[in-house]
Amino acid sequence: MNLCMKNLAFVCSLVASSAVATAQDSAVIGGSTSVALDTDLLETAAGLTLTGAAGTDGLVTLPGAVAFPITGGTDFAYTAGDFPGGPFSGAITHTGTVTFNTDTTVGDFTIGFDASRATDGRSGFFVESTTGLEAIVFDTAVTGLASASEFKLDLSVDLLVSPEFAGVLGDNSLIGADVGDARILAAVPEPTSIAAALVAALGVAGARRRR
Repeated sequence: MNLCMKNLAFVCSLVASSAVATAQDSAVIGGSTSVALDTDLLETAAGLTLTGAAGTDGLVTLPGAVAFPITGGTDFAYTAGDFPGGPFSGAITHTGTVTFNTDTTVGDFTIGFDASRATDGRSGFFVESTTGLEAIVFDTAVTGLASASEFKLDLSVDLLVSPEFAGVLGDNSLIGADVGDARILAAVPEPTSIAAALVAALGVAGARRRR
């Protein structure tokens, strides 16, 4: 088998592997997460008054919400048809912040999954602030799943105060308190487009080798 035939076989093998993987695993590539907080409850129960928001320019899909754009660093993947039970990998990353009491900022949120957190009605999905206050601030309870296909993820959840956030606030009685809603509306690439992109990339690489 000459080098050209070997390269062709290698390309076909990679495309076949990609087609199989993407038929099972769907990877989030963009979108936004809208968050509607119960500001009255936060103020009454935790003394947190919402005083500002920045970088929240995504598509708002909940009344009275702010939307955090999903960033290109997102690597969250799931198996279509097996949601919300898993398996899952990676995380959904966002830009944008909110500030309470003018001096407590949370944001650039990451939504991840930890099966060990799936207790007492919690789904295992959590929301972690990676700027300002760096901690898991919310656990979630899934309230609606409009789509978890190869093409779109549309998931609604309740936001529950996490043990970590309750610890920061100095009040463990807040653990599990429902303080808002979130809706994740994310785009997922078609498996065929991923395979086509892979073929194109390998074709360019092959052309460079022959020069």
